[in-house]
Amino acid sequence: MAKKKRSFGRIRKLPSGRFQARYLGPDGVDRPAPVTFESRRDADDWLAEQQTELRRGEWRDPDAGAVNFEEYALQWVAERGLSATTDELYRRLLRLHILPTFGEVDLDSVTPPHVRTWRTERLKETGPTTVAKSYRLLKSIFETAVDDELLRRNPCRIRGAGKEMADERPVATVDQVDALADALGPRWRLMVYIQAYGPARPEEQAALRRPDVDLVRVGVWIRTAEPELCTGRRAPGDTKSAAGKRFIALPAFLEPELRLHLELFAEKEPDGLLFVGEKGAPFRRSSFGRKWRKAREKVGLPTNFRFYDLRHTGHTISTRSGATLKDTMVRAGQSSEKAALRYQHSNDDRQREVADGIDAYVQARRARSNSNKTAPPPSGTRRARDT
Repeated sequence: MAKKKRSFGRIRKLPSGRFQARYLGPDGVDRPAPVTFESRRDADDWLAEQQTELRRGEWRDPDAGAVNFEEYALQWVAERGLSATTDELYRRLLRLHILPTFGEVDLDSVTPPHVRTWRTERLKETGPTTVAKSYRLLKSIFETAVDDELLRRNPCRIRGAGKEMADERPVATVDQVDALADALGPRWRLMVYIQAYGPARPEEQAALRRPDVDLVRVGVWIRTAEPELCTGRRAPGDTKSAAGKRFIALPAFLEPELRLHLELFAEKEPDGLLFVGEKGAPFRRSSFGRKWRKAREKVGLPTNFRFYDLRHTGHTISTRSGATLKDTMVRAGQSSEKAALRYQHSNDDRQREVADGIDAYVQARRARSNSNKTAPPPSGTRRARDT
């Protein structure tokens, strides 16, 4: 009986007794199987799989993923159109946490077990938040490689690995906010209050200028942001999101603070910066950080209490003064489509009500604190001291 001629691909028996399969790809290249087979049937099954993929339009160049990971990852970052701070973050995560493991290998050589081992080792060396950020970046890069048809599947498949489980941030009391403002001194006290009772982001405060201060409405306009990169260079640009461009209504008790700061510390030019250092230059994160650490220690706050945590304090006080979640989102410049649909509208009048609520809350706490300081000691204590 004549042997049936194969319609797709070729199989030949090697001197070793194993079988080699190959076929002509749609790109005109003769494609051998990546392995040899123990039997002719196994080789035939592999060819059938390739033929099925071709018929379905699912065929992929088996050499497509032979692309160096580092080259692809750096190109991926360059093509994202990222903000200066995000670009810096991604490049730092790559340099410190991802490229040492994957930099020299090809995309298609990275497997799920490879990724799991890398994550396990990273968790031994650094904090879970950094590992989660690194994992999300790695997963995004591979997701693009799948979209580019360089890979069939993303090797990052660890459920929940990209989720950050950050600790609950500490909250300062009104007395502690006042104490921090006093400890940092006249030049920086307004920055403390805007951070706590705005609340603004530090990079938004860095960009504030004289025209952004509204003494009539008692507040500041957030129009841009100037984050400081690790190199010390400022990167002026847009706010974190469209919702970041906003007017922050401040508590009424800050009106004298705004006037005094404009008179004594802001740059004198009409468009001058609101916050500058003692030598008249834009303040640096490093120099302000030293002042902050001394003030924090003087007030007695824990070492993990960051200047940024005053923003969390502002969220908490806003809520306690009667603000809705939507109100606090507007004040903080946060955007979320789901939240925008879920929560009620917060207009300028409502923002003034929130600021007035903060004013009443803070003034009440100050009055209570002052009354406790001036109240006479209990009679029993006085008699004991007299004797």
